[in-house]
Amino acid sequence: MAKALPPVVHDEDPRNEHELITGEAVALDVRPASVILRAAGTIIDWVAYLLLSLLLSLLVGWLLGDVIDAALGQALMVTGLVFSILIVPMLVETVTNGRSLGKLAIGARIVRDDGGAIQLRHAFIRALVGVIEIYMTFGGLAVTIALLNGKSKRLGDVLAGTYSQHERVPRSADAAYGVPLELASWAHTADVAKLPDGLARRIAQFLRQAAKQSPHARDRIAAELAAEACAYVSPVPAVPAEVFLAGVQALRRDREYAALLIERGHLDRLHPVLSGRPHDFPDR
Repeated sequence: MAKALPPVVHDEDPRNEHELITGEAVALDVRPASVILRAAGTIIDWVAYLLLSLLLSLLVGWLLGDVIDAALGQALMVTGLVFSILIVPMLVETVTNGRSLGKLAIGARIVRDDGGAIQLRHAFIRALVGVIEIYMTFGGLAVTIALLNGKSKRLGDVLAGTYSQHERVPRSADAAYGVPLELASWAHTADVAKLPDGLARRIAQFLRQAAKQSPHARDRIAAELAAEACAYVSPVPAVPAEVFLAGVQALRRDREYAALLIERGHLDRLHPVLSGRPHDFPDR
């Protein structure tokens, strides 16, 4: 059942620490991965990269074991270790836009502080500092700094300007609001024509995100959309622009739904005629 739209109330500060404000004053709800999730993903990556280093060492020993001396063998082992825990993590995060085996397992991705995809320099700084704070301290330094940071950043993220964004979050269904109470009498006699698809889509998007926008941008966008929608509405009620848009959207949705029900009823009545066989036609 449709719910009445609550009164429009502008919060003094609608943002929180998990919101990212875009250039259009739209707040995106982003969730940084917790310390526990990051630790689980790091352990998976740590095991994978060390196994890669071990495989490279065994491969070099099997191929060149009889032709290299101890010093060269140690140099190759160090080179393989550096390749496994520095070069490979850097390349993996760059190519996959901030993902790795451990991050895929926990549903996270490394992004910049502004929400954009990381580049090679970000991945290099994270991998280089990770050698110290993850491998040399067995993750102790990384966990300590992450616990003191609001976004669970480790030292490499602080220096690179990145953080781990948790992408595996449940999606909540959008609530369907009815006609606002102040437009209840207007809705019985209002004539609202079908809105253009682009305008209807922008109105629906604005109403979903209005509570997360700054008050100034919220009023400005509502006024612009209401000015466009007035051409399809008669009479135009004397209410705030956002309330007007909510009433127009709810009224069009209810009337289009009623029209679909009538059309379905007509098709149901025609179904026996359309699907039946002519009189005395054999059933083959």
